[in-house]
Amino acid sequence: MGNTLLEIKNLKTSFRIKDDYYAAVDNLSLRVNKNEVLAIVGESGCGKSALAFSVMGLHNRAKIEGDILFKGQNIANVSPSELNKLRGKDMGMIFQDPLTALNPLMIIGDQIAETILLHNKDVSKVERKNKVIELLNKVGIPRPEHVYGQFPHELSGGMRQRVVIAMAIANNPELLIADEPTTALDVTIQSQILDLIKQLKEDMDAGIILITHDLGVVAEMADRVAVMYAGQIVEIADVHTLFTDPKHPYTRSLLNSVPNSTEDQSRLHVIQGIVPSLQNLPRKGCRFSARIPWIEQSAHEENPELHEISTGHFVRCTCYEHFHFPDETVEKGEERRVNTES
Repeated sequence: MGNTLLEIKNLKTSFRIKDDYYAAVDNLSLRVNKNEVLAIVGESGCGKSALAFSVMGLHNRAKIEGDILFKGQNIANVSPSELNKLRGKDMGMIFQDPLTALNPLMIIGDQIAETILLHNKDVSKVERKNKVIELLNKVGIPRPEHVYGQFPHELSGGMRQRVVIAMAIANNPELLIADEPTTALDVTIQSQILDLIKQLKEDMDAGIILITHDLGVVAEMADRVAVMYAGQIVEIADVHTLFTDPKHPYTRSLLNSVPNSTEDQSRLHVIQGIVPSLQNLPRKGCRFSARIPWIEQSAHEENPELHEISTGHFVRCTCYEHFHFPDETVEKGEERRVNTES
């Protein structure tokens, strides 16, 4: 197993709509190593959070197929009691909305102390309180003794997010999943939260799955990046390779949609169409083909697979070899002609 902390093999997470099940995560495989940040990036609706909830075993009515190997143990279909031994101890999660993740009727101190008590029955009440105050300090909350006795509604969004992080790391988990941890926070607080997560990775030697749609966060935080579209991974690479040499049309389209102050862009690139709904998702062929209609169908594989085009760099479907943006058509043709002549 080596340095691998989590290995997902052919994971399929399906939800029932009327009489049929539809896969939101479809035959997905990836791994997370110790002491690395794996960013999972993609549009809303592509299956990022469904993947995170599958790993943590938090879906109530989903059908889970495939393998989720955590430190070699397959946790895909273990009993709730077995999962409870891992969740909050070996695996922690930072939820997207801190206000709904916290109990509005419990003071902050008791909520964090409960996480500690669940996995450490022999810790005294005084020790738990000291540990909670230490955690509040660690996540950068001022006056932790005062915050200990406050309710969630008395704190700002950034403070609540720090409390959720304190709960997630209370028992020093080896795997930490951060689901859009900076959503709805202002830029200054975002930066502080990201710095905190970086520090936690170094302190705990943990593997971190960072789920986000913010490419700026990816560039700053990630060691490796998995780009997700319509329930599938379409490209995986180390962060430097992904930003300097993206291949899949979806990855290139995402990067091209980011405003760039160094280039004279009169118009911002917009990706055509939307992520299809679960019921309307094409289950055969390239799932991104409908959003790049200027690329011929013959450029796509009938059953697209991930191809390793260089060490550690995987791309789904052969369409990346033929892709260009609509306004690049002439330039590409001229470039090919020049290369042929030379």
